[in-house]
Amino acid sequence: MSADKRIPVTEETRKELHNLKEPGQTYDELLQELAQQRRREQLEARFRDLEDAGRDELTALDDV
Repeated sequence: MSADKRIPVTEETRKELHNLKEPGQTYDELLQELAQQRRREQLEARFRDLEDAGRDELTALDDV
């Protein structure tokens, strides 16, 4: 299901996106890539938080 929507951005943001875009890449593809990268970074941060948490703060699976 494809729908064209306008996303208002400043000229500065448009220029930044244009500079990030690879030749032949659409803005939709770029934004999908950036969103996926952001989700990956957030997931990695959650894993780091869990690794950094003290063992005393975690509940053993047997106790769940």
